[in-house]
Amino acid sequence: MKSTTTPSHDDMRYLELLSHTFPTSIDASTEIINLQAILNLPKGTEHFLADIHGEFEAFQHVLKNASGNIKRKVNEIFGNQIRESEKKELCTLIYYPRQKLELVKAKEEDIDDWYRITIHHLVKVCRDVSSKYTRSKVRKSLPPEFSYIIQELLHERTEDVDKTAYVSTIIDTIISTGSADEFIIAISNVIHRLAVDQLHILGDIYDRGPGAHLILDTMEDYHNWDIQWGNHDMLWMGACAGNEACICNVIRLSLRYANLGTLEEGYGINLIPLATFAIDTYGDDPCEEFLPRTLAGDDNMDERTRMLTARMHKAIAILQFKIEAQMAARHPEWDMADRDVLHFIDYDKGTILLNGKEYKLSSNHFPTIDPKSPTELTDGERTLIERLRHSFTVSERLHRHIALLLRHGCMFAVINNNLLFHASVPLCADGSLKEVELYGGKRSKGQELMHNIGMTVRAAFQNDTDAEERAYCIDFFLYLWCGKDSPLFDKSKMATFERYFLAEKETHKEEKGYYFLLRDDPSVCDRIMDAFGVEGPTRHIINGHVPVHVRTGENPIKADGKLMVIDGGFSQAYHKETGIAGYTLVYHSRGFELVQHEPFTSTRDAIIRGTDIIGTTQIVEMSSHRMRVADTNKGKDIRQQIADLERLLYAYRHGIIKEREQIGLL
Repeated sequence: MKSTTTPSHDDMRYLELLSHTFPTSIDASTEIINLQAILNLPKGTEHFLADIHGEFEAFQHVLKNASGNIKRKVNEIFGNQIRESEKKELCTLIYYPRQKLELVKAKEEDIDDWYRITIHHLVKVCRDVSSKYTRSKVRKSLPPEFSYIIQELLHERTEDVDKTAYVSTIIDTIISTGSADEFIIAISNVIHRLAVDQLHILGDIYDRGPGAHLILDTMEDYHNWDIQWGNHDMLWMGACAGNEACICNVIRLSLRYANLGTLEEGYGINLIPLATFAIDTYGDDPCEEFLPRTLAGDDNMDERTRMLTARMHKAIAILQFKIEAQMAARHPEWDMADRDVLHFIDYDKGTILLNGKEYKLSSNHFPTIDPKSPTELTDGERTLIERLRHSFTVSERLHRHIALLLRHGCMFAVINNNLLFHASVPLCADGSLKEVELYGGKRSKGQELMHNIGMTVRAAFQNDTDAEERAYCIDFFLYLWCGKDSPLFDKSKMATFERYFLAEKETHKEEKGYYFLLRDDPSVCDRIMDAFGVEGPTRHIINGHVPVHVRTGENPIKADGKLMVIDGGFSQAYHKETGIAGYTLVYHSRGFELVQHEPFTSTRDAIIRGTDIIGTTQIVEMSSHRMRVADTNKGKDIRQQIADLERLLYAYRHGIIKEREQIGLL
């Protein structure tokens, strides 16, 4: 034990508190031994996902297969001992145990023999994935009804002749008592739980796909995860807080992609008032610009529904343009005057003046716009937005999910020498960090900016926030969604109106911020990591947000390996554009593996045919030695705990603090 001087007064107070947890020198010594042992365990596997965009089935499958980590384990364990088809069947069973069992029982002639072989295989896999953890942690991960049995099977090996009959009897009894199905389901879930130590979601759970609410239901029970908020998450957070511009954007995007499941079924948002308003206001309008985007092969929408969706889409879009313009006028410091496009329209000619050039609008039917006051809401629009706002602010499930994002999320994280954030860090043209103004004129950059934004977001949901400040914080969600220097947007503008009403592609262009222009430069990435205090010779930035266009040859590994972009287009809406169905990243004790995914067909196909969505795995970076817990952030914390316990032990042994058992004897 290291030598220690007499503790100061503040140290004494801390050590006295610590002594309540470790009341004797034996307790302190035992914990030091335990922590030293943990430092030498292999580093736990980290799993990185980004830009899930509501694709629940694909997300669920990637979560279950740990981006191929479980398949890799099965291959390592069994090698050539069993056939490839058997390994594939075993993996599918681990991913979807309950559903796969039903298929097996329907065709297997000797089900008891199948149970016996399969349970032995599952125990081997479970033993392997549990080897990185202490017995205590593994025990806490086990289902109570099978905890004792699984522990016995994990720690007794059939290679030990004296134990062969013991293990065989346990498995035979599981089968004879009719518990095999539930045991297989339980041990498969344990494998899921232990295959990944920590899940990192780099933003954008929401929008485009139909199952964001189901994804967040899943995350409510997930064992260890964090999220770095994305721009689409922020949009829904703003809607939940009551930001009317965010509410309009959320509904508009849902209508654009013909995806109302999350709104209506997931969160109970009542869209009948919008439908009624749209029919009354745009009943004779073909609304061609607002016809919903449907994916290839999706022909479930009849013509009547398509037209109603288009009219609702236009109604909410025009309402959005008005509210955004009002909000931009309220906050000139945001430099978002470009959101007020309605003032630049000549409603008689059907043209708009942008950057000194006149463009013809594709249509000129704006029955709710008064050319003299184009951003003023009609009585019908005001009633509509108030009803929509009420629907969002009273949705219990939405508030529960946003509270989950607040508990597990932030704008950035530094974990194991990796800097995680969704999109960008605002930069100047020379690659230096750019200052951005927040509430009260306070300017900040880099890590301080990201922290201050996180505090602003949280303040919007806190009832004890000053009323004026809270109103600003709620408005600020719009800036985070589409403000020029927002770390979640970082573009010159959001050309929403232009894409709807103007054919000229030049008006659609959104100039990317300097982060996206300079991120291939290793020195720029180093400067950013320095500013965020990221240390170590193998440090990285990991982002999502911008899909990697594999089809055109873009590489997700940038800046000489210092930056990894893992948004390959999880959403089906991006598949044609990117050529793949997303990237995920696995960081295990031997290094980084980037996993490229093929489009996911369905859970049914995965169960029946054993189809997977892993395309190729690229080794990004391998460590020169197998990383241990000592090499991680957790290891740093553990070493500090050991140092504190050594000080407590010194205090006990030198009589500075009395052991609590001794106090009881006095």
